[in-house]
Amino acid sequence: MVDMANLTPEANRAARAILKWSVRELAERAGIAFSTVHRFESTGSATDATKEKIKAAYAAHGVEITNGDYTGARLRLQKPKGS
Repeated sequence: MVDMANLTPEANRAARAILKWSVRELAERAGIAFSTVHRFESTGSATDATKEKIKAAYAAHGVEITNGDYTGARLRLQKPKGS
């Protein structure tokens, strides 16, 4: 399980924008169907397992889902090598 905030359709779109991924590209990288991503972004309906797969795909590319004052996504800062 990826330790991030709850994934919302808005945060999902923000994370995709950071990575410049299409819905189709996210689906491929998360190992889920295009229609599943499209339905989630349209209705907010997705299983917890699906959300975890999506968050894992983002985490693998340095993006995390946040729930500060507002839900969203951010690019994690890379630690300098040797730290």
